[in-house]
Amino acid sequence: MYLEYWGLEIFPYEIVPDLKFIYNSVHYREAMTRLTYAIQRRKGAALLTGDVGCGKTTLSRAFIHNLARKEYHVGLITNPMLEPVEFIREILYQFGLDPASHSKHELLNALGEMMMRDFKENRTTILVIDEAQLLSPTNFEEVRLLLNYQFNDRFLLNLLLIGQPELRGIVKRIEQLDSRIAIRYHLGPLGFDEMAQYVNFRLGRAGAKREIFTPDAFEEIHRHTRGVPRRVNNLCDMCLLIGFGMHAERIDAAVVRSAIDDTAMPDEEPGEAEPKKEAAKPGS
Repeated sequence: MYLEYWGLEIFPYEIVPDLKFIYNSVHYREAMTRLTYAIQRRKGAALLTGDVGCGKTTLSRAFIHNLARKEYHVGLITNPMLEPVEFIREILYQFGLDPASHSKHELLNALGEMMMRDFKENRTTILVIDEAQLLSPTNFEEVRLLLNYQFNDRFLLNLLLIGQPELRGIVKRIEQLDSRIAIRYHLGPLGFDEMAQYVNFRLGRAGAKREIFTPDAFEEIHRHTRGVPRRVNNLCDMCLLIGFGMHAERIDAAVVRSAIDDTAMPDEEPGEAEPKKEAAKPGS
């Protein structure tokens, strides 16, 4: 809709994970370094947390994408809210197996055989569980027990738990699992300078040949989004739309404020939703 007006080839601020728009922030680099170390050194388990919209899922997809397929065997669980037997079946399925058995004992045997086979073939088995805070207590126990698969004092399974901040507290209360977490990292929001670079980076990826946002626009954007990437994307997308409608030459603070008013975006800390003080407008 506004692409031609702003000289763009594609929409720059979609909120679905897209590796083309990965921005190499300080938090991103540190998280990738720690996760890579955990896998390469077969540390057993790593924990990645972050507030809603800070890029956990995007980072995890990039991490998985970077793994050489011949050297690593990766299974990704995106819906951990399953009954225990179905949870184990889903793990096997995500590793490329489709067992006919519904026996938990046989499923675990199949999983153990797969991990040993990977080990003998010099492949690292990696299980990534997204939204891990949604795991039931029973499935947390299943996950913990999977870390008991070892050979010559080396973990046969490398586990990466990804979730919202409350995941840290949940894991801490499971002492036997918590003690197995060798690497931990919390993915935070972007600072002001990095947020401005992030906004411009995505514009460049989308084909922009000139600066579109003014310095005072960045101040308004950061003040209202606190640097949370998903909120930044939503606001910047609306800014481009409203700027297009206003025939603006650039996006300045006034356009940003119009976008904020239009979307009724509240000032709030990441992860802390404020109750709306006004009734919702018709059509909102």
